[in-house]
Amino acid sequence: MSIMRTMGWMMLCLLMLVGAVEALGSVGLLQAMTGEATPPPAQAASATSGGPRMVALQADSRGHFVTDIRINNQFVRSLVDTGASVVALTAEDARKIGVSAAKGDGTMSVSTANGVVRVARVRIPELRLQSLVVRDVEAVIMPEGAMSHTLLGMSFLRRLGSFEMQGKTLVLKQ
Repeated sequence: MSIMRTMGWMMLCLLMLVGAVEALGSVGLLQAMTGEATPPPAQAASATSGGPRMVALQADSRGHFVTDIRINNQFVRSLVDTGASVVALTAEDARKIGVSAAKGDGTMSVSTANGVVRVARVRIPELRLQSLVVRDVEAVIMPEGAMSHTLLGMSFLRRLGSFEMQGKTLVLKQ
């Protein structure tokens, strides 16, 4: 009976590990386990010499585009959101990357799917998504616990040359 119980626990642990890899991706799981910032996996990025830079993101099983962006040399897991007017940092991610509102910077109210919240307005000196680089990006810091992922919104996306859906792939060009 104890062998069956041990096998049952091993199967449960294996299922939990598979679920964690599916939810976080292998890089996110490695970061969660080690606490180290590791570079994101290649997501079909390419740059031609002298030509436009391009990144292709594959939709996850829910149809969302989740990717790692780099701010202040730190990787942050983010969800591409064309419905978000600006880049919206979770309070936790803002602390991690060292972004905070300066004294005198205004706060403002924004409408979210969960209602109206007060946010701190900030500017990100440089935001990188693989080979794509945008400087002086408008962003907000959301209140503690207001959302689970940083949102890569239109204050970044509209500064690209183009972005378009091709099947289950989001192609961003600069």
